[in-house]
Amino acid sequence: MPHDHHDHDDHFHHEGISPSGHPYRADDDTPLTYWQTMEIAVRELLVEKGHVTAAEIAAQIDRMDARSPANGAAVVARAWTDPAFREHLLADGSAATREMGFDIGPMHLLAVENTPGVHNVIVCTLCSCYPRNLLGLPPDWYKSRAYRSRLVREPRRVLSEFGLTLPADTTIRVHDSTADMRYVVIPERPAGTEDWDADRLAALVTRDSMIGTGLPRPAA
Repeated sequence: MPHDHHDHDDHFHHEGISPSGHPYRADDDTPLTYWQTMEIAVRELLVEKGHVTAAEIAAQIDRMDARSPANGAAVVARAWTDPAFREHLLADGSAATREMGFDIGPMHLLAVENTPGVHNVIVCTLCSCYPRNLLGLPPDWYKSRAYRSRLVREPRRVLSEFGLTLPADTTIRVHDSTADMRYVVIPERPAGTEDWDADRLAALVTRDSMIGTGLPRPAA
């Protein structure tokens, strides 16, 4: 009796493996959401009307995908090595970062500086407002309800869960981002880097140190 290949595949899929022996995973394609459908319709209409080209849209997506914490690290390293830029950054974060080619857009950027007695940490209690032009996409924990609600109530405990235990006499300042305001932390410059240039210093700056949930890498 000839073997039915279709039945064979169904048996393997039911058992959780594919005919090739690999674990089977059901197709996770789902119907487009309302907003996905609207995005496609608006994008295609803009292209059809000549307001933008498909190539320009693709280029913008590439620029967005290229955003990473390396942008913010470059800003911090320059602030560590250029006193005039540091003052500019603290006075007008939007203008200072735009000077380096990192346009924060219509939002207002505030740079807050850690000192030996003060540690700053950033949160968005309402959603996930975040300086994406400088830090790329926010980590999942930044968007979580637990982080957003607990950081403002028990910041020292939350930081300790990130592995950051601060001296008892250190003041912790929690900054809440909004729809039109973003924050970036300028962490303290690691000891032993007095002769380092900005490129070398940037390698020590971590994403978490610019959020305030971590510190830069040590010079060693």
